Amino acid sequence: MNEKQHLLSILVDNEPGVLSRITGLFSGRGYNIESLSVAETVDPKISRITMVTKGSPMIVEQIQKQLNKLINVIKVIDLTDTKYVIREMALIKVNARSENRAEILRITDIFRGQVVDVGSEHFTIKIEGDQEKTEAILSLLKPFGIREIARTGCVALPREKK
Repeated sequence: MNEKQHLLSILVDNEPGVLSRITGLFSGRGYNIESLSVAETVDPKISRITMVTKGSPMIVEQIQKQLNKLINVIKVIDLTDTKYVIREMALIKVNARSENRAEILRITDIFRGQVVDVGSEHFTIKIEGDQEKTEAILSLLKPFGIREIARTGCVALPREKK
């Protein structure tokens, strides 16, 4: 099957239960949500759901049609084949013994990350960027021992047409 990742931007009414209905649509049809981020827009009555899912073009088209049928859904945009700005944020707690601290700080600096917490045996690093950047720093920090990771999921907006 020709499955690829799709990035969906969904504008919805900012009301209780909307997210539950949307995720229920996915689980009820056996579709997986790989990443999910939700927040209010400029208009407090509207929220933007940024979702990453995987499927063939036909499956994703079917998902979009089903989403558009939901009452509280205002607009569904598949950003996948458009120009967009995408970011995610991750907090990474990594072992940082005295002999490794300088190297971990160099890696963090190269990726324009920030140490947001320090313990006697660990650093907590904040990194922002696209998924590839997050995966790259994780692969470099892995040999030191990653204790925990918390990731926000993707947020994205389309670029303006020129």
